[in-house]
Amino acid sequence: MQTFTYKGINKSKPLKVYATLPVLNESENIAALLLDLEAQNFDDWMLVVCVNQPDEWWQIPDKQHICEDNARTIAFLEAKDDSRIKVVDRSSIGLGWKGKHHGVGWARKTAMDFAADLADADDVIVSMDADTRYPENYFSAVVDQIHRFPEATGLSVPYYHKLTGDETADRCILRYEIYMRNYALHMLQLRNPYCFSAIGSGMACKAGVYKRVGGLTPKLSGEDFYFIQKLRKAGNIIVHCDAVIHPEARFSDRVYFGTGPAMIRGRDGKWDSYPIYSGDSFLKVADTFQAFADLYTADFEVPMQYFIDQIIDGNSFWGTLRNNSASAEAFVKACTQRLDGLRILQFLKSDNDNYPQSDEEKLWQLLNSALFSTEDIAGLPDFNNFSDCSINDLNSIRNIMFQKERSLQSEIQLA
Repeated sequence: MQTFTYKGINKSKPLKVYATLPVLNESENIAALLLDLEAQNFDDWMLVVCVNQPDEWWQIPDKQHICEDNARTIAFLEAKDDSRIKVVDRSSIGLGWKGKHHGVGWARKTAMDFAADLADADDVIVSMDADTRYPENYFSAVVDQIHRFPEATGLSVPYYHKLTGDETADRCILRYEIYMRNYALHMLQLRNPYCFSAIGSGMACKAGVYKRVGGLTPKLSGEDFYFIQKLRKAGNIIVHCDAVIHPEARFSDRVYFGTGPAMIRGRDGKWDSYPIYSGDSFLKVADTFQAFADLYTADFEVPMQYFIDQIIDGNSFWGTLRNNSASAEAFVKACTQRLDGLRILQFLKSDNDNYPQSDEEKLWQLLNSALFSTEDIAGLPDFNNFSDCSINDLNSIRNIMFQKERSLQSEIQLA
């Protein structure tokens, strides 16, 4: 058992990790997940699993196989007879979700709330997924970082999808990662307060912080995105970790947006929802954020102005924030919280029409920028169309972006 010491913690008290896991139709993955946990070099952990689906699915013929799969998962976990494993059954007949309260958001919240009730304030709650593989140093690396930065409110863990050997799946996940990493690299380069990725299988925070921010807000999709936004508005997010998680690349429509739906759309050639945003759009975000301090004393147009005008419905965006801020520092904080990661993403989508270049051209603008050295991109293929790239070509692009992202995360540490 490991004992960590840091400001505000009882030096004689060992910390505990509470791993939380929403499960639906995952019997084929649950054994591998448990092997990952049993291999951890951090001994004191507990796993809280919420096995779930709507109760009415038991009566729907084409959904019954999911209910039966969940029953196999529960039986498997119970057969382990391990006191470290707690199962919250929202799946068995009569116990499944009823009404509007259902989905991965409610399952993740249920597991995390359960863990928070068991944990001490300084214990660590880790959000996981059954289809993700975790290295043996995962818990120790997470705890090290969270308690290296005791004032931080959370941690976003780096991710990397391993290839499957199926060309269609690999092509889709690589294209999606390139989209994700283009966004992340620009945000990291600009040191934007929201320069982190929201991955439900790779989030962590202290139990006390979880309770302080009001826990996770359940959503049918994107609960991880909204939760880490909430954590960022309460403090800083740690963006670096020595461990890297490996989510599975699979086609899935169990949620409305995220990796699975993106892969399905990509398989059909519909990448319009996942464009490579222009660096000029990110500069507009940066210049707007830089203007916050000056806007405390006077209104003036900022590069994001036309987008801001669309969301204020005729009211004074800056005036309202100014009137509710006791100081310039409070005003800047209010601006940062109002123009959050969701608003930034909405702006990027709306601004993208101003840049008619192809996704490939916009990616080359990033790769040829000062962020990358000649040596960084020396091995890249000379691509003009992602569709014409081989899997090896796409993987080379992804890997160069991944390494640069890791380098920036290590340099920045806190967002």
